[in-house]
Amino acid sequence: MSAKDKAKDKAEAAKGKTKKGAGKALDDPVLEGKGKAKEVKGNLKQAGEKVKDAAKK
Repeated sequence: MSAKDKAKDKAEAAKGKTKKGAGKALDDPVLEGKGKAKEVKGNLKQAGEKVKDAAKK
């Protein structure tokens, strides 16, 4: 996993977490849901890359 991909995936998860928090603060369930989805997507990408890294060893 390249450092660039790792940073990109972490940034996506962080953006999702921020968006989810904004949705909660604004009492906007749609924004909160979109943020949660983006956060999960970033976390899944990170997990997939870790599996690839482990398989290479």
